[in-house]
Amino acid sequence: QVQLVESGGGLVQAGGSLRLSCAASGRTFSMYSMGWFRQAPGKEREFVAGTSWSGGSTYYADSVKGRFTISSDAAKSTVYLQMNSLKPEDTAVYYCATGRLRNIATITSTDYWGQGTQVTVSS
Repeated sequence: QVQLVESGGGLVQAGGSLRLSCAASGRTFSMYSMGWFRQAPGKEREFVAGTSWSGGSTYYADSVKGRFTISSDAAKSTVYLQMNSLKPEDTAVYYCATGRLRNIATITSTDYWGQGTQVTVSS
């Protein structure tokens, strides 16, 4: 079992920044990838960014590329999502997830989820 706890969400004005954190515990050694997804009201959950625990490759959804940065600290078992130039359409509940596969860009590639943290961007 792996437990994930997100933090860092909140209310920010458009153009502002937030940094989300996701602390993992449990059998994290069995996981390869970490990622962030988000779900806006009335919409499906979508992929945002992904990386490996080793901090190798990173990949992003087109909608956040150039504005968001994902990073991982394996020693702390924590993954971060730095969000800059936030837009109202970034408003959503953000979830971190981990999985055994090398790519976590789809919901089916995830094994564990956090409880989510709300990000609200005002215009």
